[in-house]
Amino acid sequence: MTQLNTPYPSTAYITGFLRSRGINAVQEDLALALVLSFFTPEGMAEIRVEALRVPEENRSASVNFFLDHFDSYQTTVSPVIHFLQGRDSTLSHRINTRDFLPEGPRFTALDVFEDEESTDSLAWAFGALGSQDRARHLATLYLNDLSDVLRDAVDDRFEFVRYAESLASSQPTFTPLAEALKASPTLMDLHLQELTTKAIERHQPSLVLLSIPFPGAMYAALRIAQAIKDAHPEIKIALGGGYVNTELRELSDVRIFDYVDFITLDSGERPLLALLDHLQGKRSAERLVRTFIRNSKNQVQYLNWQEPDVPFEEVGTATWDGLPLDSYLSLLDMLNPMHRLWSDGRWNKLTVAHGCYWKKCSFCDVSLDYISRYETASASLLVDRIEQIVAETGQTGFHFVDEAAPPKILKALAEELIRRKVLISWWGNIRFEKTFTPELADLLARSGCIAMSGGLEVASDRLLNLMKKGVSVEQVAQVTKGFSNAGILVHAYLMYGFPTQTVQETVDALEYVRQLFEHGCIQSGFFHRFTCTVHSPVGMNPQEYGIELIPLPEITFAKNDVLFIDPTGVDHDALGRGLKKAIYNYMHGVGFDIKVQSWFDALDIAIPKTKVPKNFIENALYR
Repeated sequence: MTQLNTPYPSTAYITGFLRSRGINAVQEDLALALVLSFFTPEGMAEIRVEALRVPEENRSASVNFFLDHFDSYQTTVSPVIHFLQGRDSTLSHRINTRDFLPEGPRFTALDVFEDEESTDSLAWAFGALGSQDRARHLATLYLNDLSDVLRDAVDDRFEFVRYAESLASSQPTFTPLAEALKASPTLMDLHLQELTTKAIERHQPSLVLLSIPFPGAMYAALRIAQAIKDAHPEIKIALGGGYVNTELRELSDVRIFDYVDFITLDSGERPLLALLDHLQGKRSAERLVRTFIRNSKNQVQYLNWQEPDVPFEEVGTATWDGLPLDSYLSLLDMLNPMHRLWSDGRWNKLTVAHGCYWKKCSFCDVSLDYISRYETASASLLVDRIEQIVAETGQTGFHFVDEAAPPKILKALAEELIRRKVLISWWGNIRFEKTFTPELADLLARSGCIAMSGGLEVASDRLLNLMKKGVSVEQVAQVTKGFSNAGILVHAYLMYGFPTQTVQETVDALEYVRQLFEHGCIQSGFFHRFTCTVHSPVGMNPQEYGIELIPLPEITFAKNDVLFIDPTGVDHDALGRGLKKAIYNYMHGVGFDIKVQSWFDALDIAIPKTKVPKNFIENALYR
């Protein structure tokens, strides 16, 4: 489970690479298929049966509302899905009447910004003519209500994005997953099993590759593997992806090999070529590359025959062939125009470069391959790939998913797009470094750039230096304003709870953020709680950051997050609630006149006034 509006790119990358080497590869998105299998009249009936089995005293408000309005849900679910897939735009008029959809608990969010002089709380956001977006927002709330019902009545681990995440994330042993996989299947599991069986029958593969980008994909992936092994034990199964690469590097729990045969680390191209050679009898198991297996002694064995990785310029062009591109759902969760990009629209996801050219940030997994091995491709080759993808998909929207796209490459790419008159819309992730001048921002905008996201992290020069971020608050203000002036939307990744961060620094950081919003430097942001990972400089050298790591238990499975003792003793979780409330308001254009310490009024701790001058960002921009 990643997102519903566009395919996660890993299968498109690997399929394109394998086909470039003459290997017959096909791909399926069973996550999307699983969700869509419930959003039908028949699926609604199945959910109702499950909901009625929940004792009345245990039913949530969402379940009760669903049961009370079941007929309406069953009647409207197919039209709503078709609308969100872009197949029936005229339905927006009926949705906007507010009489067409059953409006469950999620719709109470519409009252947050109720205008005292208006009975329509969406008028401020969409005006008189934004009927499509308005209807999509209402339809998204409708789906979120149904998601809550699925969680409360069908499978308590279900979420659209993080399905059963707690079973896999930093779990020291395989036991929680093993027990869940041995338990009686839920209705969700049965749907996934049926979808898996049909996919296997369609393609009749000899090898199945399962991509696990996040912990919330692991449980379902192993349910897929379980279904395949039960029906076709001869089919080989391999796991790879971001979660595997970060959390399973010290794997020794052999039980996972009851479900899969191979687990590969880091970029998958070279390990897969070696694995295919091995399965065809062309190389021994000892010559596998970055691959875990279960050996003849029933032990986990890591094999890593030294061979160079496939260069970034030779990985081929991603392909979305075989994926149901007309079935993804364009959702509108957040009314903020920048924030919506993550869930709205079908974006072709592409990488400008492999790894990160900076690779110094102390909170980042800089020791791992996906960050540390930096490789680029020529602008000409990148535009060749873009043109090929547009021809295949018919879609001109691109999301460059680099850890931090390098300014030099982006400049060359923009010039090549303009020179070849290739018209696309694109956005990506960068570092807010001084190389991104207003002139470069204008060039990127002319090439089709519509938005940029980047890490401001903790808006504190002391902490930015401690993070080795290589930027200052003043510099971020100037760079982001340059983008905004060029008509490019800007999202800031923000962080709280970094080692030794004080309450004063938290309040001051929020004041910097308030001023950045107020002066139009950024249009969107999100506060993430800092997490210490074992692969980051903080996790590897905690003494340099003034903290003490809490010893981990014996680990045989997943290892990533590590708790620590911060001598400041600040309750960052409590502060986080105020930070998120504040930024939610800022993203909707309100709350700038509220003193920043007031967002924390509900807390039982003393909150100091900010020490940041009210004109700090203004002075940074206009002096």
